[in-house]
Amino acid sequence: MIKRFTSLFPLWAIILSIIAFAYPAAFSPYKDAITPLLGVVMFGMGITLSANDFLLVLKRPGVIVLGTSMQYILMPLIAFILSHILNLPVEIMAGMVLLGSCPGGTASNVICYLAKGDVALSITLTSVSTLLAFILTPALTWLYIGQAVPVEIGSMMLSIVKIIIVPVALGIIINTLFDDHIERFRHAFPALSVATIVFIIAIIIALNKDNILVAGKLVIVAVILHNGLGFAGGYFISKALGLDEKDARTLAIEVGMQNSGLSVALAVKYFSPLAALPGALFSIWHNISGSFLAYRFSK
Repeated sequence: MIKRFTSLFPLWAIILSIIAFAYPAAFSPYKDAITPLLGVVMFGMGITLSANDFLLVLKRPGVIVLGTSMQYILMPLIAFILSHILNLPVEIMAGMVLLGSCPGGTASNVICYLAKGDVALSITLTSVSTLLAFILTPALTWLYIGQAVPVEIGSMMLSIVKIIIVPVALGIIINTLFDDHIERFRHAFPALSVATIVFIIAIIIALNKDNILVAGKLVIVAVILHNGLGFAGGYFISKALGLDEKDARTLAIEVGMQNSGLSVALAVKYFSPLAALPGALFSIWHNISGSFLAYRFSK
């Protein structure tokens, strides 16, 4: 039952988004809860990891470097180019670039499994890009939009350490030390993460009801293109460089799926609720598109 709930993440996200759009007053007061809620999600990610999940870095450094490089080169660049082509407002452009500069999303591991990719490689890529985020996410955001809006690099680094590094590290430590004791509860953490992310999305939708009515369609187009080009770039570049089908599928999913929850939390804190809109919409869309891609790959 819990696994079923987790697998229906896109449905819950859509339902709660509709409710939040219709009754924004029920969710908007929880704006300040976004950051601690994301910490809960990251802790849930950490508690599913162990030190062994990072050993693949030593065994296959080339593919790890390639996947991580594409994650942090392609996605912010695509976001920046799309923002200019679509002539997006500065705040939304900031949100798009911030989204593109975030590490891989935790949902990518599930999608990779469904797509018959290399799940161990997916977990390692997500973990490595997440640990590098405290440096690369603020730096890339500043690089692309620092001329248009102020980017507090140092403060953003500290926020990422608090939101991601500390909860993930704590989760890994607890999983390593108390593995046998938490085994019976481990399956509940993905469901908790899903419920938490869905609530975060609802808060952002509630805060942006008026903005969605004005700029919603354009942002949706930008998010769909961003995600799709990420999938395509990750897959075809991998194939062009000689990776096999299984690895190419894995890198496509890792590159195309972002930690949109992190982008939402950082956008609200350092830019505005409007800047968080791309991340909120991406949270819904990349799970829908990822599920469809997994179905196609599995066939």
